[in-house]
Amino acid sequence: MRTAVVLALFLSLPPSAHLRAEDNWPQFRGNQAGVAEGNGCPQSWSATTNVVWKTEIPGSGWSSPIVWGEKIFLTSVIREGQPEKPIKGLYFGGDRLTPPKDVHRWMVYCIDWATGKVLWEREAHKGVPESPHHVKNTYASETPITDGERVFAYFGNVGLFCYDMDGKELWSHKLGAFPTFFGWGTAASPVLHKDRIYVLVDNEKQSYLVAFDKTTGKEVWRVDRDEKSNWATPFVWENPQRTEIVTCGKKKVRSYDLHGKLLWEIGGMSSIVIPTPFAKGDLLYVSSGYVMDPVRPIYAIRPGATGDITLKDGATSNAFVVWYHKQAGPYNPSPLVYGDYLYVLYDRGLLSCFDARTGKEVYTKERIDPKANAFTASPWACDGKIFCLSEDGDTFVIKAGPKYELLGKNSLEEMCMATPAVARKSVILRTLTKLYRIQDTNSVSGP
Repeated sequence: MRTAVVLALFLSLPPSAHLRAEDNWPQFRGNQAGVAEGNGCPQSWSATTNVVWKTEIPGSGWSSPIVWGEKIFLTSVIREGQPEKPIKGLYFGGDRLTPPKDVHRWMVYCIDWATGKVLWEREAHKGVPESPHHVKNTYASETPITDGERVFAYFGNVGLFCYDMDGKELWSHKLGAFPTFFGWGTAASPVLHKDRIYVLVDNEKQSYLVAFDKTTGKEVWRVDRDEKSNWATPFVWENPQRTEIVTCGKKKVRSYDLHGKLLWEIGGMSSIVIPTPFAKGDLLYVSSGYVMDPVRPIYAIRPGATGDITLKDGATSNAFVVWYHKQAGPYNPSPLVYGDYLYVLYDRGLLSCFDARTGKEVYTKERIDPKANAFTASPWACDGKIFCLSEDGDTFVIKAGPKYELLGKNSLEEMCMATPAVARKSVILRTLTKLYRIQDTNSVSGP
């Protein structure tokens, strides 16, 4: 009798209450490492095959979708005038030094997991942009974040907006507009740790890292940074010794404690910094790789550092840098560690593999496909496979492990630059105009 009562109570709970924490994908790259082990995910799909649903998303945005329970959140900006279509690949000439003069609407969307229906939409801000962006960038390139009770949507050069899960605005904080390098715009997403949300505002005028109370929106602290524009999302590193906030920059990678005090720093990055730091085991991985630079580093760093840990000329390690490669870092995609290996996806369609503990090269710059030469989204991993999404909308499936082996190619036939979410056997993938939930049709279920 008691068992029946407990079972009845369990079944009466909302679907999201039955989920494990790892069934959600609450921020950029899920756990900021891009690995969805234990969730399962489809290996093959097309624009019509293994598609649970697809939903048109108004406006433009390269922010990633996030998932909590039966809800998916993402952001977009709708331009009242005619938007300029992005061009694929690496090229010069995408700078836009003056902002458009027509009205834009900064939007937050909540999508139903099971059906793809828009449950609610909120206009966070409406007006004429105060700053431009590169033609490949958007005004909604920062990925929102959620703790399951609130959704935080950050739009660079506009502000930070907090909603409850039903779309009620709880608070907002306008942060003002700052010039960026060649008018390229912004992209670094916020990060959340316990009762604080952290936003990195690096620009050409006055860079800073700021902490807000997630419940009230009150600014808790702010620290100025000797940096210029940068597009790398910070990382909250919970290691055995302490919890710290790791931030990348052109001049230095800097780590702060939870009160904004500088712990350590390291120089030697490339002149444009985009990949997000992340940790696996007891090592922190930091990289940058602007394609025109001679220095495109990857660092593996152990916890406990203090002060300046910059490598001496010619050195590849020191007391806290476990290993270093001078010319192995990616430009746009963030690397990932899966199993024993670090995988690095390069913008022009090459994949390298390193021993994650030692940095030893396992294989180097394997060409994924002769026709695929533009990659911006970060790779993800699950079920013994690495997934690499090209700007053409093609996802290449590669066997994880020490030998490169291409297993398949899945095409959606529309431009893609947003890193997908992976949750509960599904991939939530954003194209230029649509949001897809992709899952093997034989295993489709609700939340």
